[in-house]
Amino acid sequence: MPAEETISFSDIGARLRAHRLGKGLSPETLAEKLGMSRAALYRAEKGEIRKIETLTSIASELGVSLASLMGVGVEYVSSAVAFFERMRQLERNCEQIIGLFSPVSYLLTSDAYDDMLREVLLESVPESSMTADAAADLVASLLEILRARKKSFHQRRPLIVSLIASADLERFLLHGLIGRHDLPSDVVRARRVQARREAESILEMLREEPIGIQIGIVREPVPATSFQIFRQDGRSLVAISPFRLGEQPNIRLGVALITAAQEAMALHEEIARGLWHDALKGKEAAEYLEAMIAKYAV
Repeated sequence: MPAEETISFSDIGARLRAHRLGKGLSPETLAEKLGMSRAALYRAEKGEIRKIETLTSIASELGVSLASLMGVGVEYVSSAVAFFERMRQLERNCEQIIGLFSPVSYLLTSDAYDDMLREVLLESVPESSMTADAAADLVASLLEILRARKKSFHQRRPLIVSLIASADLERFLLHGLIGRHDLPSDVVRARRVQARREAESILEMLREEPIGIQIGIVREPVPATSFQIFRQDGRSLVAISPFRLGEQPNIRLGVALITAAQEAMALHEEIARGLWHDALKGKEAAEYLEAMIAKYAV
């Protein structure tokens, strides 16, 4: 069996947990729905699955295909919470991460970015789509996972290549990080000030070139969807996502894909190589970003 088709029970348990979180279900609630004990569900999330019937029941209750839960072929993820939890799980065992996310890889953002992000995500959820309490719960769950990702990254320090679109940086500096366009002018200005500080943090990394961190500013058009390549010991995966944390974020609608399929990996590796080859790097990128800050930032 090819390496990318090998089934790992621990991976199945990790996917189970991610999809449970994506549905907003506590372990106790899901266990009760399945007619099993909390301890049995906990063992399942650790990868201790003894019966296919158990996995089938869980997949049905979570509204996910058995193939997706087992990681056969393409894993489909329809929840931002579940998707970013899967990213956290995959990054935990990464040796290298290559990502194209707007306006910059979340893993490289400052701690102050998280406070700004909370406000932005809350205002991005339409009032007609869910109650204020439900929106607050969704954002709280998402931020908990994101902060765990960042903490793990700083502890493990895997190699990271962050591709940043020049156009995304321009919008970030011009508008700030905003969830909608009808915000009061004083709020927009405050967000633009915060955006400038975040851009200056990126500038500092470009100048200092910390070990293990590579940043490239891409001036050409980039794919509309974000993607991240996870290089682990013995395998690589790619995640393609409609979920956004940047300007006008999307944490509600879309279907993300995660796969280790050779064709998908080869195509995205080729895209990443091409973007990195043509990207501005090091001193050249720092000078470009410095000029951009002077031109667009408040």
